[in-house]
Amino acid sequence: MPQSEINIIADIGGTNMRVAQIDAQGGMTNITIYACAEHESLAVVLTDFITRQHLVGKKINACLAIACPVDKDLIVMTNLPWQFSQSQLKSQLQLNELVLINDFTAIAHSIPYLDADQKVQIGVGDVIANKPISICGAGTGLGVANLISVDSGWHSLSGEGGHVDFAPVDEQEIAILQFLSKKYARVSSEQLLSGLGIEQIYQALSFSKNGEATMLPAKEIAEKALSGSCSLCVETLAQFCRILGSFAGNLALTLGSYGGVYIAGGIVPRFIEFLASSDFRKRFEAKGRLSSFNQPIPTFVVTEEQPGLLGASAYLDQYLSEKSKANYTNQTTNTTRY
Repeated sequence: MPQSEINIIADIGGTNMRVAQIDAQGGMTNITIYACAEHESLAVVLTDFITRQHLVGKKINACLAIACPVDKDLIVMTNLPWQFSQSQLKSQLQLNELVLINDFTAIAHSIPYLDADQKVQIGVGDVIANKPISICGAGTGLGVANLISVDSGWHSLSGEGGHVDFAPVDEQEIAILQFLSKKYARVSSEQLLSGLGIEQIYQALSFSKNGEATMLPAKEIAEKALSGSCSLCVETLAQFCRILGSFAGNLALTLGSYGGVYIAGGIVPRFIEFLASSDFRKRFEAKGRLSSFNQPIPTFVVTEEQPGLLGASAYLDQYLSEKSKANYTNQTTNTTRY
């Protein structure tokens, strides 16, 4: 970017908002975390950051990753009483460029830039450069995105893949589906691959084994599973890993994800060793006649603490580069047109 321009990025969730500045080498600096509930609007937070970093009056480009749809000018956040007009925010803060992307699009764009210290491979397989990449993230919900290489950059194919139908593959999973079908008219994968999902797997297994759907928080289930102090919790987490393996394998089948399948989100990085010793990878590859298709595809857990910021930075850099090339082409075409 030109030396006269400043790039800032933000990852905006329902609870916290992280803002950072990009230095001349492309690294993130001045990372600041804001508690969203303590501020009345996004504009207030960004104004505070710009002021604190002495950026007032600078030519600023901003990329904001936000946990809600961004396809309209009016942005209404799902889990915050924040709403704003993109065009008005750009004008109010006097930004040179303002780019909004979905938070999972940002996570997706971080993937090609992860090094060995920012991810852990589970099982076998080798990444093939510039081949499609799939990402799923279990947290409050289940996010899904895909990346495809286009020219010299990456394009994110986002959707609502976490809401596809849950497809059981054995008798225990059929029993889990039957239990949840009494609660929901339709059972999606998100109902099992999320924080709530861990709790619901536990309830279903408890009901199947004891005739009573015992309640237990996801955090406690994970803790007891990892300590080995509760056999039902161990089985719950093992079942979660099996279902995750099947789901991730379906993503690989759908896109031909020879660039790898990545597990993001806040849940799985807490028990990577458990995942590695589980049937996750076995289920990822267990695709009948197409098992040989999935076997060479690598799977990873994302351990980078700020994938949203990293992805927003990568997205903004690509956006500005493509815009610069387009402007150059237009200028050249205009000067040679008769």
